[in-house]
Amino acid sequence: MAIFEGAGVALITPLKENGEVNYGKLEELVEEQIAGGTDSIIACGTTGEASTMTHEEHLEVIKYVCEVTKKRIPVIAGTGSNCTDTAIYLSKEAENCGADGLLLVSPYYNKATQNGLKAHFKAVADAVKIPILLYNVPSRTGVNIAAETIADLCRNVSNILGVKEASGDFSSIADLMYLTDGKADVYSGNDNQIVPILALGGKGVISVLSNIAPSQTHEICQAYFDGDVTRSAKLQLDAIPLINALFCEVNPIPVKAALNLMGKNAGPLRLPLTEMEPKNQERLKNAMKAYGIL
Repeated sequence: MAIFEGAGVALITPLKENGEVNYGKLEELVEEQIAGGTDSIIACGTTGEASTMTHEEHLEVIKYVCEVTKKRIPVIAGTGSNCTDTAIYLSKEAENCGADGLLLVSPYYNKATQNGLKAHFKAVADAVKIPILLYNVPSRTGVNIAAETIADLCRNVSNILGVKEASGDFSSIADLMYLTDGKADVYSGNDNQIVPILALGGKGVISVLSNIAPSQTHEICQAYFDGDVTRSAKLQLDAIPLINALFCEVNPIPVKAALNLMGKNAGPLRLPLTEMEPKNQERLKNAMKAYGIL
């Protein structure tokens, strides 16, 4: 069984002006996502600025999101690291916090071989009981998880179910689905590629767009599942200008700016991320207005 089907939100972490996590606002965001039809919450991923959190903050945010969600929808915790021991520690603690699944980014900077990636992911998987999704985002990590590697892990490690694919390489994704007889749980890691990945047998998306348009992102998936591919594709295409604006600077700079424009008080970013450039913020504002959410 897949951890979820549909639109999972890669949730931002709201901060106070002093840089501390704003837990009151975090609760509001979780409740708004659930009310908007979001199918899963991904806490402490790239969009959640996990890379600038201490381990204590990282785990406290995961625990808090689990407590607020109360099993109404699955919570997937981002617990990847370029250090295998750290990834094991965070993963075990996230399981203890009540996470329903884990999202493990490939080890960045180290640039492990494919055999090294297999050994890393298997070591983490062996340390926990909950299901795992790999996260392939070579533009950030410097290493691609090959389709053959993902397929091997899905076949031979019982709690590795699939992958969040942000490589944009549809040939590799097609190879993965072929190698696993369509049984790998593949989620789009790019909001502009939801429908194409669903067409290859994907389960949905782990989405930045969902932070500001949860019902619309859910509906792109739901329309496809309901057999209305034409409507799903139209909804996907209608969102393209906004999606492009959300990625005109590195994520999560624009999506936090968007939430602040909506009055959601997402707060500032942590260095080395900085506030959105004014010309790009104007582009984002115009895209949000055109999409009808501002």
